[in-house]
Amino acid sequence: MRAAAPRNTREVDRFDLETDVAVVGFGSAGACAAIEAAKAGARTLVLERGWRGGGTSAESTGQIYMGGGTPLQKACGFEDDPDEMHKYLMASCGPGADEAKVRLYSDSSVEHYHWLTGHGIPFDMGFVDYQVSTMPEPGKSLSYTGSERAWPYRDIAVPAPRGHTVQNASGEVMMQVLTKAAQDAGASVQTGARSETLVVDDDGRVVGLVARVGDTEQVVRARRGVVITTGGFVHNEDMMRWYAPDLLRCGRPIAAEGGDDGAGIRMGIGAGGAAIRMDAACIVLGFAYGNRKNIRGILVNSCGQRYVNEDVYQSNHGEIALKKQDGQVYLIVDDSIYEPVPTGVDEELFSLPVAAVANTGEELEREIGMPKNSLSHTLAVYNEYAARGEDPHFHKERCWLQALDKPPLAAIDLRVENTPYSLFTLGGLRTRPTGEVLDTDGAPVAGLWAAGRSASGIPAQGYNSGLSLADCTFSGRMAGVSVAGTSN
Repeated sequence: MRAAAPRNTREVDRFDLETDVAVVGFGSAGACAAIEAAKAGARTLVLERGWRGGGTSAESTGQIYMGGGTPLQKACGFEDDPDEMHKYLMASCGPGADEAKVRLYSDSSVEHYHWLTGHGIPFDMGFVDYQVSTMPEPGKSLSYTGSERAWPYRDIAVPAPRGHTVQNASGEVMMQVLTKAAQDAGASVQTGARSETLVVDDDGRVVGLVARVGDTEQVVRARRGVVITTGGFVHNEDMMRWYAPDLLRCGRPIAAEGGDDGAGIRMGIGAGGAAIRMDAACIVLGFAYGNRKNIRGILVNSCGQRYVNEDVYQSNHGEIALKKQDGQVYLIVDDSIYEPVPTGVDEELFSLPVAAVANTGEELEREIGMPKNSLSHTLAVYNEYAARGEDPHFHKERCWLQALDKPPLAAIDLRVENTPYSLFTLGGLRTRPTGEVLDTDGAPVAGLWAAGRSASGIPAQGYNSGLSLADCTFSGRMAGVSVAGTSN
């Protein structure tokens, strides 16, 4: 994996454009950085390689993880507290989650909600039934989107729903609001500009960047600094092979076409920035998407053994299945649970293949090729306790416990080669909570900031739905404020 070597000012004949702050990328992180920098009085230029802004954020469902007692939480009758949010995020975003970033966001989350709504981001004041869906419904924006109610997290922090989904589940609506807000704040936007490398002076300070607009090279001077917000690297096969080769098995990248190719990360590395947690990713095994009843089934490995409580978040499932079970897992359900294609679900994306169907556990394990008496024993033990509303081995929440005793039984094939796991990368440039890029010694790279998926942020290793947009919008804001406050 080759870094993008910077260009020294001695190699620059002239600067074609001059600005105070240059923001590379115009997704949600870039838009929020541009808003704050421009509002602080800094002359701000956004360089976006597409024909418009938006990126992966615009293609999302617009789900933003916020808590601590937001107006939407209160309107739906839920109490929350920044300390409980902090405890939960430290547990679910680790191991080794960045305490300073988690603390700052937990304490600032209510303010961030007001900042977003103050710029026109709309939410509906309603709550989605946890046992029905984690996605919004008409008139309902609040939902559980992580493992808050699952063991062991419910014993670590008081559960609360923190998924705030933009009205109509539209990342496009969110990005339209944010891009307009950036321009209204005074930021200039150059589309069709592919940033290639940074420009540094003899002291190593980042003082600008080189971009290509069509066939023309454009050298931009940024007097206060450059903010990298170009996304992750899931579309860069070389970087994936270098940092996280096992993730190439997943098969379904979550990223805008042509984006998330690691360009900004490589620019930052070239200027001396440290890249950390580059093997971390949100790996989604969405076996309950559109059919929450599937959580009442049991997940087993190739030896017919349960290995997890089925009610943890879908990204927990993806990482555990891929990295601890070699991607060789099945969901066992009975006739009361099974639905070939749940109503309203995209069949091409979310229909799940069936490995085998049988009337008994013994027959099912034989059909799959599991060891004799393995799955049948697992089912017998699970059913005995589930009938009493107990799960002493994995502590699945009582509302999901149901004996699987209505044949036929089905083994849903969740092996990674047969059911593509969705993913996006979480690793990136090491930054302070305020966005300054740090080198391998922990010192700031002068003149350089990063935000969103170009940086290693709040979801350091673990993930909850809505946390990427939360991290992008909030870290973008922090970087924009910080860079604007830098002396020329």
